[in-house]
Amino acid sequence: MEGLLNTFPNQTCFKPFIFYPKIVHKLPMLKLRTGFFTRKPELGFVRRNCINLGRDSHAISSVSVDGGDEEKEKESSMDWELEFLGELDPLDVKPPKKKKKQIKSRLLADTDGMDWCVRARKVALRSIEARGLSHKMEDLVAVKKKKKKKKKKLVNNEKIDRKLKEVEEDLDSDSEDDFELQDMENLDDIDDLKRKVSMMAGGMFEEKKEKAMEELVQRLSQFSGPTDRRKEINLNKAIIEAQTAEEVLEVTADTIMAVGKGLSPSPLSPFNIATALHRIAKNMEKVSMTETRRLAFARQREMSMLVGIAMTALPECSAQGISNISWALSKIGGELLYLSEMDRVAEVALTKVSEFNSQNVANVAGAFASMQHSASDLFSELSKRASDIIHTFQEQELAQVLWAFASLHEPVDPLLESLDDVFKNASQFKFCEDSSLDSNKALDSDQALRSPVLNFNRDQLGNIAWSYAVFGQMERNFFSHLWRTLSHFEEQRISEQYREDIMFASQVHLVNQCLKLEYSHLQLSLRSALEDKISHARKTKRFNTKTTSSFQKEVARLLVSTGLDWVLEYVVDGYTLDAVLVDKKVALEIDGPTHFSRNTGAPLGHTMLKRRYITAAGWKVYSLSNQEMEQPLISNQDDLWCA
Repeated sequence: MEGLLNTFPNQTCFKPFIFYPKIVHKLPMLKLRTGFFTRKPELGFVRRNCINLGRDSHAISSVSVDGGDEEKEKESSMDWELEFLGELDPLDVKPPKKKKKQIKSRLLADTDGMDWCVRARKVALRSIEARGLSHKMEDLVAVKKKKKKKKKKLVNNEKIDRKLKEVEEDLDSDSEDDFELQDMENLDDIDDLKRKVSMMAGGMFEEKKEKAMEELVQRLSQFSGPTDRRKEINLNKAIIEAQTAEEVLEVTADTIMAVGKGLSPSPLSPFNIATALHRIAKNMEKVSMTETRRLAFARQREMSMLVGIAMTALPECSAQGISNISWALSKIGGELLYLSEMDRVAEVALTKVSEFNSQNVANVAGAFASMQHSASDLFSELSKRASDIIHTFQEQELAQVLWAFASLHEPVDPLLESLDDVFKNASQFKFCEDSSLDSNKALDSDQALRSPVLNFNRDQLGNIAWSYAVFGQMERNFFSHLWRTLSHFEEQRISEQYREDIMFASQVHLVNQCLKLEYSHLQLSLRSALEDKISHARKTKRFNTKTTSSFQKEVARLLVSTGLDWVLEYVVDGYTLDAVLVDKKVALEIDGPTHFSRNTGAPLGHTMLKRRYITAAGWKVYSLSNQEMEQPLISNQDDLWCA
């Protein structure tokens, strides 16, 4: 190379070559340490080599563009002319590190360094502009910047959106895992938190939530619209084939979610909803699920959704559907849950009582009684309906209806009058251990309507007899025939090992005591042998564990402080009185929640029977409920001292 320079002593470099981008675009370039040279020239173009002979100078920059890439950047803030002249760095990178200073060639001492290259580029630039190729050079020279900061910001925005979406979903689902709002003691903080979250993005989330809820309720409430019979049948089959309460709830919950996401028409017909609740309760009964597990099951989110949908569909349900739903709620929630739901059932059932058959009447009445839920208007109509269809009642249905009315202490006169009119003869009352036998099957339809026969088992006799004692209607013919039928049970064995025997013995004993005290003129009391057997069975301690509540203990301590001779747990003819003044025959009854209706506070049937009997026995009875505990006890005791 030095020899080549000596050959041309008066020149520092070969005459610079002015190249055109149109030619460069088509020539493959090969990069060397000292510059670029082309190879494999195409036809129609002159092959040129541009060589930089300076050792310390930089090679002329050149941009190689792939002929197949036609994509252009729309937004460009770079001045391609400045880039072409080397005054701007298109990549916006830091300047290279300073290299170790080297000795320059003496042949370049009298020159202006690389000014010749700048001049060459300017000449080329003027030529390019003259040819009208500026826009093409701009596309070739302008280099796309990597917008790292903007990308990072985009990622952050995506994270924020994702987080907000999670918050919204948590609000919609009311997840207890993420937000334990119910455990917060400060309600103001809860309201403030809800308000702040709902106001995010200008209230967008609150709007979305309300709109989604409206759409879901609308979808789930469309029970009278178009239907898909095949889907309804398949869902009903899946519900019936489910073997456990959990499986039934899972099948139903999946369908509810599908409907919420847009499944139309919905297979959640009122019939399927009622069937689902009924099967859940029935499977609970099948495995004798404990009360604790039932309550935990009832509080599940899916179960709450199902019950809510059932309340919405209730007006569209048939009489059998209403019967199934009320029975299911009583078995699942007992007397602790579904207070407002049973009010809803009573309201809807009242409009459809005329469609009830004997089974519907029995199930609805029994459900309200087992839940200790009063519904006076409904029971008044049920009594009339039962009296109208009295011929169709089976023995178990009749026993259940009478027990339900007696438990809630609801008036039942129309039904009792119908029973006296239809069952006039003692021959219409039979006793049989197998209650599944229908004694009316052997009779033709006309004879069954004229003179139906009732074939009772032991438990049914006990329930009906106790019901008449609560009603105070022991003078009626129906009770007289039924009680004489029960008296034939003397030769049957009563075991002390089974709860059913003890319950039966307790009921019969209370009825017999009422007959002896209040209706002695009827001469219907049991013979001494049977009375002794029943009295002995009911006294067994196996199922008669006495529990004293903290409320009773507190009242007892207050009574002792009065200085009077109070006797606690005093027994009168099988009834245990909480506290008495024996010499004054004053009895104080401390009644807890189990003595009253859960929604109206009215005394239940067993409480009214006890009060009536103790009063008939010559005692003056005072009752103190836990609701009255807030009032001063001494206000009641003024009456006790004067008694």
